[in-house]
Amino acid sequence: MFHHVKIRKIEIYHPQNTVDNAYYIEHFKKQGKDVEGFLNHMGKKKRHIIKDPEETGLTMAIKAVEKAFESSELTMKDIDMILFSTQAPEYSIPSNAMMIHEAFKGKSNTRVMDVNASCAGMTIAVEQVSMYMRANPQMKRALVIGSEQLSILSNPKEEISYATLADAACAVILEKTTENTGFIDAEYHTYSANTDKILYPIEGMSGVLSGRGEGKFLRFLPFDTSFGAPITDRMIEDLLSRNHLKIQDINAFCLSQFAYSDSTRLQERFQIDMNKILYVGDRYGYTGTSSPFIAFYEGVKSGKIQRGDLVLFWTVGAGHQFIAMLFRY
Repeated sequence: MFHHVKIRKIEIYHPQNTVDNAYYIEHFKKQGKDVEGFLNHMGKKKRHIIKDPEETGLTMAIKAVEKAFESSELTMKDIDMILFSTQAPEYSIPSNAMMIHEAFKGKSNTRVMDVNASCAGMTIAVEQVSMYMRANPQMKRALVIGSEQLSILSNPKEEISYATLADAACAVILEKTTENTGFIDAEYHTYSANTDKILYPIEGMSGVLSGRGEGKFLRFLPFDTSFGAPITDRMIEDLLSRNHLKIQDINAFCLSQFAYSDSTRLQERFQIDMNKILYVGDRYGYTGTSSPFIAFYEGVKSGKIQRGDLVLFWTVGAGHQFIAMLFRY
């Protein structure tokens, strides 16, 4: 009898082209802005940015899935469900998950869908699929993909998007197991008062398609972010408490890679060993939905995360929706 859902394999793909801080410092200097302090606060040094016009969020996803199948010795015929998480889909019709199914010739009874929960999407997708797999005896393996070309949405006049957002894809294969491992629990909090602050397209899809606006760039308006800290702290405390764990029991923290200050604040608040917090946003930029899992990937690759380790994922999507998730790797 299968009771648990584990991560069998994780792989990533990113464009080879990298852009460092010098470019953005010079770019905004021409606009009369000094962004060096901002870049230090966000913890950004390099980002992978698509340069090849033939490369997209979908092609990146295909390459990440290809790597996951090669390293796990599985094929799409072994997959019972595909969830593609993105907030910048290459296609709306059909779903990007359908495109993945076709690219790898999946079987006819595969569940296939796209998921959009903004930047929280991939973490939510892993939680939702894990719960569904535990409830459905027919489900043995699922493929969760997080991929988006965020650089194409970034506004060259706004450092918060232009100097932060980057491009990458991540593919995770989830598998049922009798081992005492895998998904444990998750905690959510939805605070929807800021739905107008981070918006794309600004005019709505109806506005863009009827010619009332370009819909070209993401809008990221300034707003008071202080509401997030107490929400996050309470979520982590509740998640640990109901699973009879202490913060010291967690072996690795895979957090949103949006701002390095998020990591340092949590480190100070919970007195976490900084070596347990995996920050890769300085090398990857902010990749949106995939960012906590790219941190996880790097943790596994470097050996900082070993089989049996307890991992806490945390991230937040625009609007805002927070998720904290416990997983035993």
